[in-house]
Amino acid sequence: MTRQTLYRRTGQTLCLLLAAGCASAPPTEEPDLDVSVPTGWTAADALSQQPEQEIEAWWTSFSDPRLDTLISEALERNRDLVAAAARVDAAVAQARIIGADLYPQIGAAIDPARGKRNFIGFPIPGSEGEVLSVTTSTFGAGLNISWEADLWGRLSARKGAALAGVEASRAELASAQLSIAGQTAKTWFAVVEAHQQVELAEATLASRRLSRERIGRRYQLGTRSALELRFAMSNEAGAEASLALRRRQLDLAKRQLELLLSRYPDADLEQAAGELELPDPPTGVPPGLPSELLTRRPDLVATERRLAAAGLRIKEARASLYPQLRLTGSGGTLSSDVGDLLNLDFSVWSLAASLLQPIYQGGRLRGGVQLSEANYRELAESYAQVILRAFGEVESTLAAEQFLAQQEQALAVAATQSVEAERLSNERYDAGLVSYLAVLEAQRDAFVAQSQHLASRRQRLDARIDLYLALGGGFDASFVESDEPGPAPATTATASR
Repeated sequence: MTRQTLYRRTGQTLCLLLAAGCASAPPTEEPDLDVSVPTGWTAADALSQQPEQEIEAWWTSFSDPRLDTLISEALERNRDLVAAAARVDAAVAQARIIGADLYPQIGAAIDPARGKRNFIGFPIPGSEGEVLSVTTSTFGAGLNISWEADLWGRLSARKGAALAGVEASRAELASAQLSIAGQTAKTWFAVVEAHQQVELAEATLASRRLSRERIGRRYQLGTRSALELRFAMSNEAGAEASLALRRRQLDLAKRQLELLLSRYPDADLEQAAGELELPDPPTGVPPGLPSELLTRRPDLVATERRLAAAGLRIKEARASLYPQLRLTGSGGTLSSDVGDLLNLDFSVWSLAASLLQPIYQGGRLRGGVQLSEANYRELAESYAQVILRAFGEVESTLAAEQFLAQQEQALAVAATQSVEAERLSNERYDAGLVSYLAVLEAQRDAFVAQSQHLASRRQRLDARIDLYLALGGGFDASFVESDEPGPAPATTATASR
């Protein structure tokens, strides 16, 4: 065989194997989940229908530059997000490993060997009493090729399932980013509120201390009773306990922010929180299409991709019941002289094919089909439940905005009136028109009303954050954009089994 002939045959074999191995992943069909999608949000009727301007990221709607910086830092440094990104890389590597089965496996080998062989039982004149032997050396070099033909789409289905897993991992990373951004925003507002609660508690303690000192002086003059003095001392001690509680809540909020940012907050961060007030929630919820939620929430996308992967595993399991065609080939040179390895006159080659049909394996393959089908049914029901839960979360957060707005408005009136009642009670007490018990009650009511008003303002902010998260990142889909767009989630198609 000439050098050109060997090259031509080897090239033809490689082209054949490579062309057959380049099969694309089969498309996935979508399941029939029997989930009806509403045409509008029932809880949005009482809200403003004026659409907001599109924003780059939903958290910028709070107009808090410090919050923008913190969320950017959390998205860059948070350890959970780094771990989620590593899981994406692992999924990509796993898909690459699985996809390699579709292509021919080619390896180069150099096989030097040396051996000795004895000739026993052959009478050779002049060699009586001796064992004749021969020592040989061989040198071989060549290429080994093996490939399995994907006759029934088993390998393509496996690769498609792995690619769907990659898309699911990317969606889970986007979901984790969305969650971390929401937690950071909530925690930041919790720190701001805790600072305001501490300031309120400090002002309340100063007022209680001043009241106790004033009554103490009058008690020394005999114009106030010991009972009133003890009431004043008890009121001051209660204010001190309340201040300690508020400071502890502030410390807990800061510790939570540390975990989200993966660092210790510096003094500037605490000072910035102390200088701010809780902002008003952004106004206006645009009327959107609920069906858009299925493609915008990354957790729904991730669940749908896991379901698609399970559907492809059914196809892989069923294809395992059919014959497998394997092709192997090798070509190279073999000689007793290492210098002949590049001489094609010493060329050798082989081609082989095998067809393997499973006949009896104790029900293992049938069991694999049943297992994959059961897993698919489980994921399909879970996906339907996740969809319903997502719609419910949006409805709940829309309704919560209405109720919390009414609550904050009422508490604002209560705080204003209670502060004025406290002022009047002090004046009437100094004039001898009311007892000190009336002053105590007015003071406590004023503190509770102001504290509850602060808490309700933060609850409204948390509700708006929950709405953004329930919608998959706000009123536009920019947050969940990915490098490689995946297929849209399914709602009403029929799955191929």
